[in-house]
Amino acid sequence: MADNPEYLRIDRLATPIGETLIITDEAGYLRALDWADRECDMDRLLRLHYGSARPVPGGAPSNIKRALRNYFEGDLACLGAIEWRTAGTPFQHTVWNALTKIVAGQTVSYGALALRIGCPNSARAVGLANAFNPISVVLPCHRVVGAKGLLIGYGGGIRRKQWLLRHEGVVYKNKRSSGVAEELQ
Repeated sequence: MADNPEYLRIDRLATPIGETLIITDEAGYLRALDWADRECDMDRLLRLHYGSARPVPGGAPSNIKRALRNYFEGDLACLGAIEWRTAGTPFQHTVWNALTKIVAGQTVSYGALALRIGCPNSARAVGLANAFNPISVVLPCHRVVGAKGLLIGYGGGIRRKQWLLRHEGVVYKNKRSSGVAEELQ
């Protein structure tokens, strides 16, 4: 678990799928990363985790911004260099740490991730922990898919999840409104 930071700063970065909000602390650790169109949700999560600490405008460390830019330009392995700290429960931390071990270009189901962390009957709890992941993209919850490989759930929206997976070279299944699964490349 992370300690409460003295202050948080917020920076912004344009990406091919929308502007990101980068929240860092005084030590330069990444505390949150989300999409600008989800700022209200991120604010709620920050209040939950850090109480009254409100982010003030300020530049994110250059290494974080450089790694994010490099990822969006095709260097899929660079995100592991970003140092992060988050608040959350021990179970959430277990899930979030497991996310970092899913290699770019691969996906796992919620059930398989539950099995990996030693909680084989906890697929729904893993899904809930994923939903509270404060560091989108860096803690790659977009690499977690439903049973049978179907794309389900992503706080940033399913279109962003599709883009991220395509960017990483994943062939995935998408559920059409008719309920029929179709493969996309």
